[in-house]
Amino acid sequence: MDAPMRLAPRSLAPLAALAVLALLLLAPALAAPAGAAAPAAVVPASSTSPVTPVTGNLTGPKLVATSSNGTFYLNVTGGPAVIDGGFEGTINWTANVTASNTSGVVVSPDNGSITNATSQPVHLTVSTGQLVESVTLVVHAISSLGTSNATGNFSFVFRVAVPYTVRATLVAGPEATVLPFNVTVALDGKYVGTVTVPKLKPNGTYALAYPYPTLGLSSGYHTFTLTIENPHGLVTFGNGRTVETTTFYIAPAAPNDAIWYVAGAVAFIGVLFIYATRVAARRRTPGKR
Repeated sequence: MDAPMRLAPRSLAPLAALAVLALLLLAPALAAPAGAAAPAAVVPASSTSPVTPVTGNLTGPKLVATSSNGTFYLNVTGGPAVIDGGFEGTINWTANVTASNTSGVVVSPDNGSITNATSQPVHLTVSTGQLVESVTLVVHAISSLGTSNATGNFSFVFRVAVPYTVRATLVAGPEATVLPFNVTVALDGKYVGTVTVPKLKPNGTYALAYPYPTLGLSSGYHTFTLTIENPHGLVTFGNGRTVETTTFYIAPAAPNDAIWYVAGAVAFIGVLFIYATRVAARRRTPGKR
């Protein structure tokens, strides 16, 4: 009689491995209480808005009279200090001027800060000297928030020129003291500036002077028009009116005679060359016998 068949012990090993794997997979579900929600997936926080570059501009007059003041306007934004269009940090700036000779040329203020409480544009005043020259106004800005910062540089070039000064006399009436007021200045019908007149006592006078650089104006006649803003009858110009005009003349540029001097010199040299050539030719030609 044959002996009964026996299972090899090693045939149980795969079954045991499957059982252990099943217990590992079911352990979290068995440990969690009934009705418990599955743990929420962890979502990474959204990244902050990217930092924009420092941008801005300087604007102002292209011409400023000698020994006078010019007003320029600074706008700056961007960098770490500005997030989603709003100021979270500070933009610090410094200003200076460069020229062939900066004697008497001063910018004020020469530094400052821009925050969410600062209104823009920032007004900069440049006082000019007595020299006719080109001047460059330069602003260096640093946008900062915490330890992050970025920089930007802006510049504006203008010309200092000898001005024509328009003058007028303002006269206050005898009735009352006149508080400060403005007089607008127009050249050939276009606004060019404003003069603030200080307080005038009854029967007081004020000598108005407005220098305007005429560099670049065409030759011929030009007219300044001075107008009292919001006239109230308490002050007039010397002519008794609230508007006064002044006409001046710009002569045409002197003719450039240099080209004629050069042409004459060239022609003279040509004549000498022809004369020398003919004389030399005669000397080389043998005489008749």
